Amino acid sequence: MALVCAISNEVPEHPCVSPVSNQVFERRLIEKYIAENGTDPMNGQPLSEEQLVDIKVAHPIRPKAPSATSIPAILKSLQDEWDAVMLHSFTLRQQLQTTRQELSHALYQHDAACRVIARLTKEVTAAREGGLTAVWGAGGEPMEISEQVGMTPEIIQKLQDKATILTTERKKRGKTVPEDLVRAEDLGKYRQVASHAVSIDYCQCAWYSTKNLILNLFYLPGGADKNVVVFDKNEEQIVATLKGHTKKVTSVIYHPSQSVVFSASPDTTIRVWSVTGGNCVQVVRAHEAGVTGLSLHATGDYLLSSSEDQYWAFSDIQTGRVLTKVTDESAGCALTCAQFHPDGLIFGTGTADSQIKIWDLKERTNVANFPGHSGPVTSIAFSENGYYLATGAQDSSLKLWDLRKLKNFKTITLDNNYEVKSLVFDQSGTYLAVGGSDIRVYICKQWSEVLNFTDHTGLVTGVAFGENARFLTSTAMDRSLKFYSL
Repeated sequence: MALVCAISNEVPEHPCVSPVSNQVFERRLIEKYIAENGTDPMNGQPLSEEQLVDIKVAHPIRPKAPSATSIPAILKSLQDEWDAVMLHSFTLRQQLQTTRQELSHALYQHDAACRVIARLTKEVTAAREGGLTAVWGAGGEPMEISEQVGMTPEIIQKLQDKATILTTERKKRGKTVPEDLVRAEDLGKYRQVASHAVSIDYCQCAWYSTKNLILNLFYLPGGADKNVVVFDKNEEQIVATLKGHTKKVTSVIYHPSQSVVFSASPDTTIRVWSVTGGNCVQVVRAHEAGVTGLSLHATGDYLLSSSEDQYWAFSDIQTGRVLTKVTDESAGCALTCAQFHPDGLIFGTGTADSQIKIWDLKERTNVANFPGHSGPVTSIAFSENGYYLATGAQDSSLKLWDLRKLKNFKTITLDNNYEVKSLVFDQSGTYLAVGGSDIRVYICKQWSEVLNFTDHTGLVTGVAFGENARFLTSTAMDRSLKFYSL
């Protein structure tokens, strides 16, 4: 029976046996391996050259050592290279086996983690379906909380996880637009299909839809009467009037999965309303001056606010506690509006001195500034693609910014004395609506105007798209709510 080297699988010229593993090796190969590793290659046990036991076999007489310039020298070099290849191949086989074991273990852990996440997600969904009123209480006096708690590692990780999910979803969608999205040529045919009188002086609208896309509600902040009005588009009537602010309501947003509204006012408060209960369930006192802007984080759990006190605040809507409150001490200027980026890790604020500031939420730092306007910034809006930022100010201009290059790539000069009050992209990021002296809709990338409505007799203070841009709605100082569609 021929002896075979355990490393090279070749018949050895100088066979020896390892007393540690009882395997046969070519002496020069095992000596090189021991010199590099100091262990037996088969079982990893310590092994030295002195422990090797030679095996006596009949060998042909080996030639004399070749010279450096002879053909035998080349053969010797090839032999050495072969030895190195065999050692490397053996090492790779060992590493492959170890990697397979580690991969198997990692896949098992991943599968277990996925099961745990699925169970927790199901529990969270069930808890949320119980409604925020289960946390705040169904009635009674609203809680008033103003203390600052701080951004815990758990909150920061929650924000990061949500941003990762949203970024992944955006990449999956790619540059394709929804099949049901209204085409530009059809959008250009929109006309006014309904108009409703609402007894308010100052209006701003926000679109809300339930999971089955049946109920369309519009939250309208009031003027002198300091009320928030909830309007049902399908029933064409007001379904709730929410009273509590002591000054006019200037900003309102909705919760995407709960029947809850958030409103802000110059009375320095942010109020949380239960639409079904028709009452205020919580008051958040995050600022010492009038609140000028609100934006809801993509998690649905946190609220961003801006104020004339020069601060922006980040609050937990479940507890009503202010998590952090930051200002740019070098600027010393009131904030006029605020808006989250679609991923939720950065956001923008507008200032009274015509600046747009981009903030990193996790670090609570100002990471970019966009100068260019010549009047107070009145509205900002991020596109769903995450690349574009639209801003309007009291300089009769609309500016588009590229967040990747941090520069202004398009300026749309509006009519003289045009007042921009509201900017909004549709959910696909295909269209941009502008509300102010009139209503204008632009198609993104070309930035050409496809719609212009002048039906309102007062300043337009709010515009919003329906799902897939199937309709457009607006509110104005003429105390009317209008709908536009085919």
